[in-house]
Amino acid sequence: MDDQGLERSAILLMTLGEDAASEVFKHLSPKEVQKIGEMMTRLRTVPKDKVGQVLDQFQAEAAANGSLVADTDEYVKAVLRKALGEEKAGLLINRILQGSDTSGIESLKWMDSDSVAELVRNEHPQIIASILVHLERDHSGEILAKLSPRVRADVILRVATLDGIQPNALKELNEVLSRVLAGADKLKKAALGGPKVAAEMLNGLGTSLETEVLDSVRESDEDLAQSIQDQMFTFDDVIKLDDRAMQSVLKEVANDGLVIALKGASAEIRDKFLKNMSQRAAEALREDLESRGPVRVADVEMQQKDILKTVRRLADAGEISIGGGGEDAFV
Repeated sequence: MDDQGLERSAILLMTLGEDAASEVFKHLSPKEVQKIGEMMTRLRTVPKDKVGQVLDQFQAEAAANGSLVADTDEYVKAVLRKALGEEKAGLLINRILQGSDTSGIESLKWMDSDSVAELVRNEHPQIIASILVHLERDHSGEILAKLSPRVRADVILRVATLDGIQPNALKELNEVLSRVLAGADKLKKAALGGPKVAAEMLNGLGTSLETEVLDSVRESDEDLAQSIQDQMFTFDDVIKLDDRAMQSVLKEVANDGLVIALKGASAEIRDKFLKNMSQRAAEALREDLESRGPVRVADVEMQQKDILKTVRRLADAGEISIGGGGEDAFV
């Protein structure tokens, strides 16, 4: 979701009231809740015409309010507590309004990647792998990026060879994670891990780190490294998308982010995007690419990663098909 979408979502939720907004929050992921919550805290006042655009059916009521709520910090806290309960809300409120951390694998889903990496960096790679397969793939990728190269490669090797986790394996975790083990002996082995999961985690690392990790895995097991690579979808693979899929992706991508992403792309990939745009839009994009000065490689990779997330989201929803070797990994 781009900044404009986040702003519209935040305005909508702030006009709904705490009870209705909390019901919406219950259906969002931790990352979505965090992003919308952060946007709410920035919306101290909202122009009346913008409120009308977001909620035109309630324009008469919304037009009377320049400031949606008296205290947005308190509003966000109240909504999150109702939606998530005191403990999870406390974790996220701290992240939005500055704060602390807590424990448990479930709680790790609500923590930033720096904090999780710090908690697990001294654990055995098998334990780290067991934790990461429980988290969202992009979250796991961010955590991986903050580990040392040796540990990172060892962890991804173990993720790729993991076909399930016995509850007792989690008991090696320190006390910070012990609450996850409640009733673990009664749990059945979960189907977690494998080359597909490893590929999904690596997709979020960026090109240079992906190559580094795969090279390290290849030294230990060439077939496994190839299996992981076969299920990955990189920015260069957008060339495999058909025109309909490209047009669906372009509808979801902000122009400024696309310009930065294409600064580091080959002419062939640029042409793939341009030919699926209207003539006017393509001309504007060419002008932006020509006028844009040098861009940091890290910024290019970040924007390319965001576009790949959009591709995978559309593929997971069945709206597009990913062609080539990576198709089975996401469709």
